[in-house]
Amino acid sequence: MAADAAARPSVKGFYEARSGSIQYVVADPVTRRCAIIDPVLDFDEKSGSIETRQAELILDHVKRNELTVEWILDTHPHADHFSAAAYLKEMTRAPTGIGCEVVRVQNLWKGIYNWPELATDGSQWDHLFADGEQFSLGSLEGRVIYSPGHTLASITYVIGDAAFVHDTIFMPDSGTARADFPGGDARQLWRSINTILALPDETRIFTGHDYRPNGREPRWESTVYEEKSRNSHVVGMTEEAFVALREARDRTLPMPKLILHALQVNICGGRLPEPEANGARYLKFPLNALKGAVWG
Repeated sequence: MAADAAARPSVKGFYEARSGSIQYVVADPVTRRCAIIDPVLDFDEKSGSIETRQAELILDHVKRNELTVEWILDTHPHADHFSAAAYLKEMTRAPTGIGCEVVRVQNLWKGIYNWPELATDGSQWDHLFADGEQFSLGSLEGRVIYSPGHTLASITYVIGDAAFVHDTIFMPDSGTARADFPGGDARQLWRSINTILALPDETRIFTGHDYRPNGREPRWESTVYEEKSRNSHVVGMTEEAFVALREARDRTLPMPKLILHALQVNICGGRLPEPEANGARYLKFPLNALKGAVWG
């Protein structure tokens, strides 16, 4: 992969503190066409309030830099925040995309939510990306790497010299993502990580989360070389050792506080539930649906 200017997109990260998420605007400096990756729709679970503050920050950046939105992309259906993809599509008219294995996630959660009318064909997005599929962003070349393990549907977008690796690899001091959600698999995660780390050493890695270990400032950019050299869940690890480490660590983690709220929105491409007869929208919340409760 060439690392010259022609293959080097500009990348702006937006840190969302509530969930530790990073949203991205990746742009072709030549054509000024851009993609928005993993945008967050603000949600306050205590009041049930929805806001578009994060999305407006992104739209302001796009307008200020005279960019044209070509894609609105999610790397997977997120468990800790609502996707703003549907709102941003309404604002920009740009097509939405996600990995084609999202249909497996839809079928899994259709049962958990007892949601017989849910369409499980991925039709909530404009495009479903296959493993290895190529696409363009202005004059830049992009491709998709199927990266399961954290979820059944996780993908990595490689655009020029930048890889958007979602919840697979974190910053070197933070290790790797959990693999204990429904459909997750630590062994698949290890293999996905190694596929990503087979990219050229100079490839820029942009992660989907940062939880600020030891209270440091948020960070979200590294390189393949840095991850191979310094990531505590990668260096010196075998597949068996990684699986043992990941599974032991995951057993100590509580479920994300918004997982049952967010998945019903995110498996619909960020669309909120339709208003009921009184004009209000309602989330459906199954009891005793997931393991991993932490008491006390």
